[in-house]
Amino acid sequence: MHRTMGPLDAIWHLLNFLAPALGVGVMAAGACKLLWRRDLSSVRWQRLALFASTAGALASLGGLAAFGRDGKMATYALLVLASAAALWWAGFGPGRK
Repeated sequence: MHRTMGPLDAIWHLLNFLAPALGVGVMAAGACKLLWRRDLSSVRWQRLALFASTAGALASLGGLAAFGRDGKMATYALLVLASAAALWWAGFGPGRK
């Protein structure tokens, strides 16, 4: 028997799809604030987490578009690289405020 996806199921799928990007973004931002405490003292943790999580979510969407499905290791590698690049941009690069 085939069951159709309801609205609640769709929300759970979306949240589970975005969870790795959010987790990596939050943990990486926290690690950056700990490791480069002085250098990043003027940059808010929330800004770093937002940049890293957004970049990770976009990388996940790119992987889904490229491979046609979620969960490929190449997509997760891209997620980590995109989050790292976004952290550099927001913390040390031209996007620093």
